This record gives sequence, C-alpha cells and structure tokens, in this order.
Amino acid sequence: MSVISLLLAHTATVSLALVLTGFIFLYFYSKSSKSCNYNFPPGPPALPVIGNLNILDLHRPYKTLSKLSETYGNVFTFHMGPKKYLVLTGYEAVKEALVTQADDFSERGQTHTTDHFSKGGNGISFGKGESWKVMRRFTLSTLRDFGMGKRTTEDRIIEESQRLVEVFQSHKGKPFDPQIIINSAVSNIICSIVFGDRFDYGDAQFLNLQRIVNENIRLIVSPKTELYNMFPFLGFFLSDHKKVQTNGTMLQGYFRNTYKDRKDTVDSNDLRSFIDAFISRQREEEARNSNKYFHEDNMATTVGNLFAAGTETTSTTLRWGLLLMMKYPHIQDKVQEEIESVIGRERPPQAEDRKRMPYMDAVLHEIQRVGNVLPMNLLHETRGDTTFRGYRIPKGTPVIPLLSSVLSDKTQWETPHQFNPNHFLDAQGKFVKRDAFMPFSAGQCRRVCLGETLAKMELFLFFTMLLQKFHFRPPQEVSPEQLDLTPTPGFTSGPQPFQLCALSH
Repeated sequence: MSVISLLLAHTATVSLALVLTGFIFLYFYSKSSKSCNYNFPPGPPALPVIGNLNILDLHRPYKTLSKLSETYGNVFTFHMGPKKYLVLTGYEAVKEALVTQADDFSERGQTHTTDHFSKGGNGISFGKGESWKVMRRFTLSTLRDFGMGKRTTEDRIIEESQRLVEVFQSHKGKPFDPQIIINSAVSNIICSIVFGDRFDYGDAQFLNLQRIVNENIRLIVSPKTELYNMFPFLGFFLSDHKKVQTNGTMLQGYFRNTYKDRKDTVDSNDLRSFIDAFISRQREEEARNSNKYFHEDNMATTVGNLFAAGTETTSTTLRWGLLLMMKYPHIQDKVQEEIESVIGRERPPQAEDRKRMPYMDAVLHEIQRVGNVLPMNLLHETRGDTTFRGYRIPKGTPVIPLLSSVLSDKTQWETPHQFNPNHFLDAQGKFVKRDAFMPFSAGQCRRVCLGETLAKMELFLFFTMLLQKFHFRPPQEVSPEQLDLTPTPGFTSGPQPFQLCALSH
C-alpha cells in the first residue's frame, strides 16, 4: 500500500473518530441540558459508567436499597449503571406515589429482558399503552366470566386441595420436598381457566412448563441478566438473558400451539377457556375490521403472564406458610384449634369460613408479610413529567416502589422482623386490616395484581385444608430452631428448599 493510501486511510479513521466523538458530546450535552429542568432527590454518589453498582447486592438488591433509605430518606436516586432510578421506601412514600399520584406512576417500567417478552407492550404484566389497557380489561372480565371469586372457582380449588391432600398422605409421614406438588396444585387452578382443563401431576409437559417458569424466576434477576439490562452491548458473553429468552420462547410455543389447534373449532356460544374467549373476541374484532390488539403475540404473552403469575406467587406463599408452621409449632397448634372449632376435621373448608376464623386470617396475612414474595415489586415508570415531594421528575423515569420496605416499616408494624400474627388482631382477637399490608402492590393503583381475589381464595382454601388434615414438623434430625428462613434470590423471594413430614391427624 502506498504512503498516500495509508495517509488517506488514517485521515478517514481520524475523521470517523471525530464525528463519533462529536455525536457522543452532543448526546450527553443534550441530556445534561434537559436534566437541568429536573431535580432528582439525593442518593449515593455515582461512579462513571457503573453508577452505584459497586455498592449493590446483585443477588438481593432490595436489602441494599432498604439500607440506603436509612441515610438518604424514603425517596432517593439510585444509579443502575448510567440510568437514574427513583426509589421509594416505606409505607407513606409508596402509598403517596401508587395511590395519591397513581396516574403519574402507573406506567410499567421495562428492561431489555422484559421488553423481549412483551415485544414492546404486549400482555398485562409488562404491557404498555392502549394494548395493555385493552388486554387488562378483557382479561379481568374473562376471568370473572370463568368464575374468579365465585363458587365455580371455589369448587375447583376445593377439589384440587383434596387431590393435594392425597399426595401428601401417600408419603405416610416420611420427609419430602413439597415444592413441585404445591406448584402443580396451584397451577392447575389457573390452567383450568386458561386452558379449560387441569393436568395430571405427573404430566411431563406440565412439569416442563413449571420448570421453565421456575428457572426464569431465578434467572430474570440474576446478576448476569441485570448487567445485560444495564449494558446490553455486553450480552455476547452474559448468557443468562439468552436462557431466559429461550425459555420464554418455549413457554409461549406451547400456548401458540394450543391456540392454533383451537382457532378453527371454537364455538362462540360454548366458550370453555380464556383462550377460547380470546379467539372469539378476535373473530369479532376482525369482522369489524378493527383488530389491533387481539393477535397471536398478545395471546401468547397474556397467557404466559397468567400462567406464571397464577402459579408462582401463591405456591411460594404456601411453602412459606408450611415452613413457618414448622418453625413456630405453637402458632400451628392455635390455627388447628380454630379449624377444629369452626370447620371440624371432615367437612372441606369453604371461603365463607374465613369470616369466622380471625386467627387463621391473621396468620395468612402475616405469612404474606414475612414471606415478602415480591420484594422489589414490578418496575414502574413515570407517565409524564411529574413533581413528587418537591422533586421534578422527567417522563420515563424508572421507579422502584420497594414493597419489602413497606412490609417491614417499623412505623407501621410493632415487631417488623418477627413472625407475629398479632399484627392483624385487636385486643379482643378480632381480625384488623392494616393499610401497610401491600403484598399485591397498592390497592388503588391501576397496576395492582388483577388476580388478587383468586390468590386470596386459593391461599385460604389450600392452607386451611392442609392444616385441617395434617400436622407439619421438620424431619427428625432437624429442630424447629434450625429451620432456615433466609429467602432465595430471584424475581420472587421464596424459602430455601426444605423437607417436611405431614402427619395425619
């Protein structure tokens, strides 16, 4: 190559570098100019590029954020890499954002990983915009049509509880890990609504669907996935997000196949499942030439959201409940005394019984509080420029309403770090509602869990029937004091794997 050619190549390289440098300068200049119009609350000093990652517990980030609130108050800024997050801790701050200013904070925050699932806004868990509104309305009305909160669903749960009892009895008091069977029993309730039928507990496809969900619950917030969300250009050697995406594609593949098998055979006058109802509505929208949202991608994403949410949080809470009953046998004894006096040992429990069982109600609430199944909540985002507690926050700011900080707020709970059912009982032993009880997010926020009614019924009926039929204790070589209450890292916060002995009354 001639000297002239080398000089030309060098000049071109320098010119390209200068142009790129200019673009980078203009980008950050425009960002800083815009940021002059806003003022974020104080937070820990951020390092270049990595922000506050040097102080973040990537396995249990909620612990770091809770600790920081002691220094920076209940509203502070935290830098996840180069991005600013607004963190809300404690009952008053979270309530103010999600209830008092619900519209300002009602958008769903996205990461690169969740955006892959929602494809820019599909579904209900991570959906956005008009598509999310349409899917949420349709899903809520369809769940109600198929019996959510009604006697038909109650009968399904009772029947599934009885099958679960049979499996527990088959172990004849010997130690076993209850995780898979509890997942299966709970999952069958949402499956009966979504697919119109339940699965056998040994069904290989059913077990694989659960395995995929459980693995993604762990991987979706793993340190590697979190780093990928902050620095997507590192994705080529951060493998966890790829596995999450592969799992998600496999899960949705099952739902897509079910949808395709039924698409041409569904009778609109005899709808038997959520998928049937979706297909019927899709036909109606297409007949009106107005079908923007009832397409296969939205179906697969929405059904995936229902399957995962309808399985994971309730089954995890039930496992916390059984572990806590073994840890505190005197509380288990009191629960069983109430069951004996109100229901007896033969009649299956019914949802109406809960009104006459204040101690059981208090214990279930305290299990949810201590279990802290969704510590970080789902990510929120500001819908537009907004002012919160004197701070001017721009549109699109990711917001973390830290539910774990609400459920352990020392201004709201007498013994926030102890398992204490008296948090929900008055001096006369009657059940007392507590405003700071927010395991499903805040009750008036548009993003509150739409399956809350179903989850409450499931928790009561499953838990009551299990305690009606069995006394639970740890394996012989383990004392109650040795039981580990350290939660596992993951999108949901579950107990460590454990074994129990289910002793028939």
